[in-house]
Amino acid sequence: MAQDSEHPYYEIPPYPDSYTAETATARMIDGLGFRYFWATEGLTEKDLEYKPSEDGRSTGETLDHIYGLSLVVLNGVKNQVNDFPDDFQEITFEEKRKNTLDNIYQASELLKSKKPGEIANLKSIFKNGDNTSELPFWNLLNGPIEDAIYHTGQIVLLRRASGNPISPNLSMMMGKKRE
Repeated sequence: MAQDSEHPYYEIPPYPDSYTAETATARMIDGLGFRYFWATEGLTEKDLEYKPSEDGRSTGETLDHIYGLSLVVLNGVKNQVNDFPDDFQEITFEEKRKNTLDNIYQASELLKSKKPGEIANLKSIFKNGDNTSELPFWNLLNGPIEDAIYHTGQIVLLRRASGNPISPNLSMMMGKKRE
């Protein structure tokens, strides 16, 4: 696992040996993990409270949303029902960051362990009261995975606006920090 002392995604992990729907999707998720790691590295309380407008989400609220998306992605890869705790906003930023990175990493590793074609059997399952709905894995790609990437980019912009830009030494193409 490419990581710092506590979290995955200090660097993007090596790419898989073969191209399958499962490994390609895992690599997309790894790219999210790398971007999220660096977008959230060194955020301060000032950054977390930063809000670009009265109607906009703060950086902290955006991180809550990404955390929820990471749960949907992980549950989709596990074929488990999405049943969210009401209190995940109550945990600290560091706990939320760690949990989000761990969820992303677990989803990637689970996908890499699947046989070619198994991805077609995965579903996003949502429970709302007595109602349950299922969506095919396709919706996980264009929904929560892409949404998490989108919002991670917002974190980069928000932290720049609050005076704490990400390291300029990151290579997104190589998935590494240039020293």
